[in-house]
Amino acid sequence: TTQGNTIPILYHTAYSIIVFLFFFVCIIVNFSNCNGKRKVQYESSEPGDFKVDEDGVVYAARSFPLAMEHAKFLIYAQDKETQEKWQMAVKLSLNPTITDNLMKHGSTVSLLLISFFNFAIFLGVQSSNHNGYLQRQKRDWVIPPINLPENSRGPFPQELVRIRSDRDKNLSLRYSVTGPGADQPPTGIFIINPISGQLSVTKPLDREQIARFHLRAHAVDINGNQVENPIDIVINVIDMNDNRPEFLHQVWNGTVPEGSKPGTYVMTVTAIDADDPNALNGMLRYRILSQAPVSPSSNMFTINNETGDIITVAAGLDREKVQQYTLIIQATDMEGNPTYGLSNTATAVITVTDVNDNPPEFTAMTFYGEVPENRVDVIVANLTVTDKDQPHTSAWNAVYKITGGDSTGHFTIQTDPNSNDGLVTVAKPIDFETNRMFLLTVAAENQVPLAKGIQHPPQSTATVSVTVIDVNENPHFNPNPKLVRHEEGLRAGTMLTTFTAQDPDRYMQQNIRYTKLSDPANWLKIDPVNGQITTIAVLDRESPNVKNNMYNATFLASDNGIPPMSGTGTLQIYLLDINDNAPQVLPQEAETCETPDPNSINITALDYDIDPNAGPFAFDLPLSPASIKRNWTITRLNGDFAQLNLKIKFLEAGIYEVPIIITDSGNPPKSNTSVLRVKVCQCDSNGDCTDVDRIVGAGLGTGAIIAILLCIIILLILVLMFVVWMKRRDKERQAKQLLIDPEDDVRDNILKYDEEGGGEEDQDYDLSQLQQPDTVEPDAIKPVGIRRLDERPIHAEPQYPVRSAAPHPGDIGDFINEGLKAADNDPTAPPYDSLLVFDYEGSGSTAGSLSSLNSSSSGGEQDYDYLNDWGPRFKKLADMYGGGDD
Repeated sequence: TTQGNTIPILYHTAYSIIVFLFFFVCIIVNFSNCNGKRKVQYESSEPGDFKVDEDGVVYAARSFPLAMEHAKFLIYAQDKETQEKWQMAVKLSLNPTITDNLMKHGSTVSLLLISFFNFAIFLGVQSSNHNGYLQRQKRDWVIPPINLPENSRGPFPQELVRIRSDRDKNLSLRYSVTGPGADQPPTGIFIINPISGQLSVTKPLDREQIARFHLRAHAVDINGNQVENPIDIVINVIDMNDNRPEFLHQVWNGTVPEGSKPGTYVMTVTAIDADDPNALNGMLRYRILSQAPVSPSSNMFTINNETGDIITVAAGLDREKVQQYTLIIQATDMEGNPTYGLSNTATAVITVTDVNDNPPEFTAMTFYGEVPENRVDVIVANLTVTDKDQPHTSAWNAVYKITGGDSTGHFTIQTDPNSNDGLVTVAKPIDFETNRMFLLTVAAENQVPLAKGIQHPPQSTATVSVTVIDVNENPHFNPNPKLVRHEEGLRAGTMLTTFTAQDPDRYMQQNIRYTKLSDPANWLKIDPVNGQITTIAVLDRESPNVKNNMYNATFLASDNGIPPMSGTGTLQIYLLDINDNAPQVLPQEAETCETPDPNSINITALDYDIDPNAGPFAFDLPLSPASIKRNWTITRLNGDFAQLNLKIKFLEAGIYEVPIIITDSGNPPKSNTSVLRVKVCQCDSNGDCTDVDRIVGAGLGTGAIIAILLCIIILLILVLMFVVWMKRRDKERQAKQLLIDPEDDVRDNILKYDEEGGGEEDQDYDLSQLQQPDTVEPDAIKPVGIRRLDERPIHAEPQYPVRSAAPHPGDIGDFINEGLKAADNDPTAPPYDSLLVFDYEGSGSTAGSLSSLNSSSSGGEQDYDYLNDWGPRFKKLADMYGGGDD
């Protein structure tokens, strides 16, 4: 048989005509349904003779003779999703007409065969006998799938199949092909000769890009009319092993606990191959090429060659020896064929995780420490352990427990998170006098239990020896506070109790002395040696320092240790009440009307004592003066209240003092006469006083009011006398003459106050500042009698201001101001730039006088009559110096 040629076939025997089928395509079965979307799987009832492809092509599976009798078989169709099944019967037979013609005429039958690797035949042919020849009336095209290897080397274009119609003998036909790969993207891969119908491929194919091409062939005449139904052409790209396996990750990380048993799953590595996974080219197999390190065995792990699962195959995984394994994994296609398969490698890193297979062990069997007594939160000892497990994990972190030697719970052990050491700490104060030493038993464990089958060794237990150091402790009073009960009114010098403290330091020879810290009322004293407490004043329950009958005093006990220590204690004295306070009337003032009606006065009693030394009270009026009982009456309402009423029909308005005798219920009872000040007033119809005045000085007697008035009068007299004295003093200053006794004259004595140096010309002084502000005013506004200091008097004035006498001690400023004012207003004073004397030196100067007026001659030897012409003031001076001895 030659590709593309027409083959005449004739088999003629005496008994039958036999047609041999050599894998010829017999029929195409299609399954139709309502929606056309079902995925159908076909199957033949005679798979040994006939087979069905996925696309419904039925073909002979072997060569066998087809007899004249009917050949039957079934085709099954099954929906892949719903699993529904259908079936169809297929009957194959030779057409009787063809058989008769073959036997009668012996003519040949021409069958059009199209083959490429397989042969194609047109079936379902109905023929008619015309002029002795068999003529074809109807035909269907069927092209079997074409299998084309990928990556073909050509040459290109490479012929695939020839498509022809037997109509081309009578007509001029044109052939074309459509579909992806032809006239649709990717275009130009497949071409067809329009005249000969030869289909070719133009370049190599890649199955990994497109695994199947579905084309459709067409045959038309020169006018474009279709002469044959379009035929489907399926081209399968045959896979070639052109892709190596590729791992999804180049490095794979996994973990496995140490001590794992053989068969423990570790991890899965995965590789993919772009080739057909259903063919050998894409079927991968895995294997381990190497393991590092090889301890304790070179084959610690194995891998499932199909799935890539890595599991352990040997025991002995120990993190403390090998913490990590590195495996080189190889993936090979062609089912791992080392000759034809392609390979690739990846790295699997397996970390051995820690389990608690190593218990903590103490570095020493005994640890030592010491602690002062009465101290807490003190680290006594530091316990160190070793653990081979991974640091800072629950299998490494140590937990310490005290298993013995601390029944009272004085110690705790905390774990240092960084060093894993155990810190033995004092949780409760320790008394040296009770416990001098502790011997603790300590066990160390991990936060998680040990792995199964591992026990704690003896090194996980240790002993801690703790020595207690004696220190000087505070003395303490017992009991504290101490309560004693006594009646109030105890006299000074009464011994109340002994309040002593104990020194807890029994092994130290120390003395205790006592002092008083707090005694609000200063009632007590304590003996510094024996602690006896004695009263130094009368105890009074009614004192403001007593609260709820209780008086508190605090005392201090100090020892002589090094360093000295002290403690405080409180003494509580519960004072029992005695009847030492007489009752008093309450209120002390009241108002009532001039007539008994319409109101009365309700009174009660105030007693600082308590039951049974207080109420009920008895109220009564005294016998004298007789006016009390004549004007008033008192009625007891109950044990605490009484009512005072007018006894007479009318009592003149005013303030009355009514004495009332009140007696308490003490044993013996105590009485007291209290005065109730009652204001009797005019009342309105409602019983309210209409007087505007009220009781003056509430609570004060007449004597007190008089004393207050006398004090006010005396104070006013003193103020008046002081004012008079001040006015008299001012008059004396103004009336006192400037010139006094010659020996005390301030103007005829030279007083040296400063050394002026080289004279007035040496000093740059503004002497104008010495004159008073009044002197710089214009003459027009000067008051009468005020001149410039260098002016001479033009006419005599009736009176001139005189210079002040000697100043009062402490009044130097006033003296200087007055002297300045007198000098400014004195017309006989020297010019303003002359020396003015402002100080008074008094009489009896030991230096004597340098005044020319006080010469060796007596004053009477000189003529001072000219002074009479200068005015009254100088007339006085003339009388003093010009007069006689008197």
